Amino acid sequence: MAFLSYLIGGLGLGSVYAIIALGYSMVYGIAKMLNFAHGDVIMVGAFVAYFALSSFGLPTIVALILSVVACTVLGIVVEKLAYKPLRGASSLSVLITAIGVSYFLQNAAMLMWGTDTKIFPTILEGTLTIGELSIPYLTLLTILSCIVIMVVLTMFINKTKTGRAMRACSEDKGAASLMGINVNQIISITFAIGSGLAAIAAVLLCATYPSVYPTLGSMPGIKAFTAAVLGGIGSIPGAFLGGLLLGVIENLARAYISTQLSDAIVFMVLIVILLIKPTGLLGKKVNVKV
Repeated sequence: MAFLSYLIGGLGLGSVYAIIALGYSMVYGIAKMLNFAHGDVIMVGAFVAYFALSSFGLPTIVALILSVVACTVLGIVVEKLAYKPLRGASSLSVLITAIGVSYFLQNAAMLMWGTDTKIFPTILEGTLTIGELSIPYLTLLTILSCIVIMVVLTMFINKTKTGRAMRACSEDKGAASLMGINVNQIISITFAIGSGLAAIAAVLLCATYPSVYPTLGSMPGIKAFTAAVLGGIGSIPGAFLGGLLLGVIENLARAYISTQLSDAIVFMVLIVILLIKPTGLLGKKVNVKV
């Protein structure tokens, strides 16, 4: 019964990683860039939700909406100011810029909100008891939210005009542009969706681990990127699967092996899987014509 409890807890944690990883995968799949500032968008979303709940006493759903709006706007602004001018630049230039944006957001948060850790308010209490098994409602909500987001996002990508434009841009931005698709607009929409998902993940993460501070998003961002690579970066189902696997591995390693070594075990598993399948679990090999 303890194993089942740890497994469900791992699925809850993995669901948060999966939601964040979806943003990484969408941006990489379409813009072919790694947005390492994504973790700091999570931090901003956490602070917005924290102040909405603790300082203004707003309902949880209103705080979540405000956080999503703030992160969506932030994602669009960052893309327009920092990444759009580098559209034709090398991958290294974009990577360095992303790291610079990350440090800028962290230091801006320190200046505005201080460096002390703030306690995130409780948004959902209680547990579901099935025999000897007790599952927090928050864990169930997190898993359900991840599944709903995955389903809605998949339908959006496959069924809508904008989603089809995104798939066209991911295949060939030049050809998509010739077919009348506004590539810059599609990339901005992608950043907006990814940043909005980061806000949802921020609220769920802080509700589970109730601490808010300027470097909050660093480790979850790295682990979500790891989840995206594990599942096959650029693949939406891969990000979902990678996030869940990562959360389960981390939680089981923390419970049965070592709390201190759980992160190392997670990254070790990633290395082993990439040695066996370099494209990730659901990634596809891309043949480049020269």
